[in-house]
Amino acid sequence: MADFTTAARPYAKAVFEMARDTSQFEAWSGRLEFWSALVSHPEMADRLEAPGLTHQDRATMIETVVGDEMDDNGRNFVRLLSENNRLALLPDIHAIFEELRAEAEGEIEATVTSAFELTDSQRDNIIAALSKRLDRKVRIVNEIDKDLIGGAIIRAGDLVIDGSLKGRVENMERSVVN
Repeated sequence: MADFTTAARPYAKAVFEMARDTSQFEAWSGRLEFWSALVSHPEMADRLEAPGLTHQDRATMIETVVGDEMDDNGRNFVRLLSENNRLALLPDIHAIFEELRAEAEGEIEATVTSAFELTDSQRDNIIAALSKRLDRKVRIVNEIDKDLIGGAIIRAGDLVIDGSLKGRVENMERSVVN
């Protein structure tokens, strides 16, 4: 994954800059999401990897599926990826693009891992606290992990807050052993 991310970053930055300069974040976000799903689909992935296909053949396959929705910038981008054997990087390019976009728009996604689904009140309280602490707009993604017993683990960028009962028990255990 790290190698893919490194290879995908320049493409994601280029698309991000083009989207920013033309005020088309939403359009490029949708395109990249669709293209990522397309190249990740098992049947399409098999077809794109078929021996004997040229780079143009691969790009044309994607252009054909997308149809009239693809503009010249999109077509050029897909052709560039195809020529450089980078079509498989589209999911990583999309993920990096979304990170860059969120940062530019002053947003961050926080993953809250909890033993149970968050209530609306809990979600609102976490959003308010993180927004204040990080000085950004926060979006919450709630993941369930029954092993936590209670509490939650919050990850937002480099910030990790472990307020789970499991984490507290492990901390107590470490302090008793040491």
